[in-house]
Amino acid sequence: MKYTVISGDIIASSSIDSKEKGILESQLQEFLSQLKADYDVFSRIIKGDYVECVVPNSGEALKIALAIKCFIKSLPIEKVLSEKEKNRFKAFKTYGIRLAIGYGELSRFDAQKGIIDGEAIYLSGRWITENSTHSKQRIVVKNTLQFLSNDDKLNRGFEPLLMLLDLTINKATSRQCQIAYLKLLGKSEEQIASDLSISQPVVNQHSTSLGYNAIESAVNYFQYTITE
Repeated sequence: MKYTVISGDIIASSSIDSKEKGILESQLQEFLSQLKADYDVFSRIIKGDYVECVVPNSGEALKIALAIKCFIKSLPIEKVLSEKEKNRFKAFKTYGIRLAIGYGELSRFDAQKGIIDGEAIYLSGRWITENSTHSKQRIVVKNTLQFLSNDDKLNRGFEPLLMLLDLTINKATSRQCQIAYLKLLGKSEEQIASDLSISQPVVNQHSTSLGYNAIESAVNYFQYTITE
């Protein structure tokens, strides 16, 4: 059986002070708990800024990854440690989190004991480690969404799709991202309007400005291709 493992690290997390980091981690943990309830995703946060998720239904991996990325970008975190950290903080606000989807076997997976071992997590984790911004003086971000497997044809097929999604979400506002992750998790525009205390036409306007229909089509294409 093949799994998808999503590995991710929050970009320029050192630009966020300890109070804001605590808020980020607690809200992220609550969000991951929702993924567990709705999609049976096993997740864990390591050292406050590194995430690992095992997605049992591989076709849902891109939807889950985009929801995580949009959620991080929607958080109202504004405080900067110092003047010299402004560029790092700008990188966090622009990109939020770098995510890699590894697709392959897991030789060992025990959610109760927290054991994840095998090809899928090796592929995703290695890419994140190689592209980490942790402790680097100069932040260079080329892309923040990656799909990795031992199938080169599959990798090449998804690469341009993820590049376009990456560009779209990195340019999105926090409100657009908030609406996007709620829609990715299956909420209707009417439900989102009620939750955010705004009108349904406003929700639709933000969704249209983001190009959510294209995001939804990409998610459906990914699911169809993986399950084929």
